[in-house]
Amino acid sequence: MSLPEKTPVQFRDEPNRPLGEGVFRKCRACAQIIASDQLVHNWEVCPACGHHHPLSPARWRELLLDEASFLPWAPHLRTADPLEFYDSKSYRDRIGSAVRSSGADEAAEIGAASIGGHAVAYGSFVFSFMGGSMGSVVGERLSRLFEQGVAERRPVVLLHASGGARMQEGILSLMQMAKAVASLSRLRDARVPYLSLCLHPTTGGVAASTALLGDVNIAEPGAQIGFAGPRVIENTIRQTLPEGFQRAEFLLEHGMVDMVVPRAELRAQIVRLLTHLGGMTT
Repeated sequence: MSLPEKTPVQFRDEPNRPLGEGVFRKCRACAQIIASDQLVHNWEVCPACGHHHPLSPARWRELLLDEASFLPWAPHLRTADPLEFYDSKSYRDRIGSAVRSSGADEAAEIGAASIGGHAVAYGSFVFSFMGGSMGSVVGERLSRLFEQGVAERRPVVLLHASGGARMQEGILSLMQMAKAVASLSRLRDARVPYLSLCLHPTTGGVAASTALLGDVNIAEPGAQIGFAGPRVIENTIRQTLPEGFQRAEFLLEHGMVDMVVPRAELRAQIVRLLTHLGGMTT
């Protein structure tokens, strides 16, 4: 009598995951455990403490822009390596890793869009791409953003989230500060509105250039905004900084930003500002 054939054991290709992984997340501020889909629905804002977690560029477009209105500008620009910079790995390798991990081609995206029916020139830093650092491509895109704003009479709406200038490009990166601000000055001369949104963090050369030069400067609650970090400043001046130093609310109190707006209210506030400032409609 022959024995029945055994059914071969099937193995899953993916590794085992702990129960609940991906279903729940912990708030970075208050450590509250929150359902992931609740955070997604709430635009990554903790319902317990109001902490604003990072939002991807795609979700920022979903939150702020009219549906299917975004048309990218200068998507062909790519980063070169003129200094042939190398630390623990080459700059080219770092760029490749950033592209793969972030899904973006650089640390800023720009394009034509509309918000509440108002035609705008829209830009956003991509913090997940090398900390939103400003290199030559980012500077060129910012310049083109302001120049297109002038050419098409489109108010500029620019979201900042950056660690500052990109060290792998040396002085070429620092030059982008002056380049972007020069283009911004032409936008101002043309009397086209510019709304600057400062997200967490907005620091370094980006904070020292375009971030705080808006006709209206808007910040998210709790965002860190400033040039050097608090520890660097304390070690330099050898003094204890005030509580909340460089946070959005501190800057509002001291006149550095015009308003602090929760994420869920940003679109409505931008539409009101564009209406008051005379933004063109589509």
